[in-house]
Amino acid sequence: MTTATRWAVLAFATAAATSASAQLFPDNEARKAIVELRAADEQQQKTIAELAATHKELNDQVQQLKRSLLDLNNQLEQLRAELARQRGANEQLARDVSEVQRRQKDIAQGVDERVRKLEPQRVKVDGKEFLAEPEEKRQYEEAFASIRASDFVGSVTALSGFLRRWPESGYADSARFWLGNAYYGKRDLKESIAAFRAFIAAAPPDNVRVPEAMLAIASAQTEAKDRTGARATLNELLKKYPDSEAAQAGKERLAALK
Repeated sequence: MTTATRWAVLAFATAAATSASAQLFPDNEARKAIVELRAADEQQQKTIAELAATHKELNDQVQQLKRSLLDLNNQLEQLRAELARQRGANEQLARDVSEVQRRQKDIAQGVDERVRKLEPQRVKVDGKEFLAEPEEKRQYEEAFASIRASDFVGSVTALSGFLRRWPESGYADSARFWLGNAYYGKRDLKESIAAFRAFIAAAPPDNVRVPEAMLAIASAQTEAKDRTGARATLNELLKKYPDSEAAQAGKERLAALK
């Protein structure tokens, strides 16, 4: 082989080697790029999978929260219903307590009223204060009411019955005085005089009704045609109670009897 031929072969071989080397380098780069792309894709798929898992987890949490919120809302509704029921029960309880308190007050007032009806009461009649039993007071007031109603027959019965039942009563003096007036009202002059004298004998001398009783005796005696007795009674009235209103009226009647 000639020198020219060897150089031609060498050049061809060098060119071929250079061409093969040039072709090999791009293939390696491509393979490397493909590997990197695959690795990136796998990472991306992994990331997507992780995101999907995270999304699913978040979705599960959201659903759990929704269920929890629904449960809480149901509990709130139940609490509201329970509070409303309790409020209604409390209002009813308050009404019941108020009703019980009202009944207790009524019962207490009733008991107090009954106790007051049983307890002696302090009264004042003709300037005299004393304790009287409720029934004693009631009976006297009923008898006195018959006097005011001009029921003289009924008042004689009532006052006589009162004195038989309550002879030591603080009302006794007043009952005797009004019994004399009741007899006088029914024109029973003899009994009227006797009742007034019984009153004067039992009552203390400073009883405000004594001068009136003496004047009433004189009036009954005058109507009974006992002028002598009437003058004696009036003179006694003027002597014992000269400053009384009865004595002033007695002076006029005594002058008329002379």
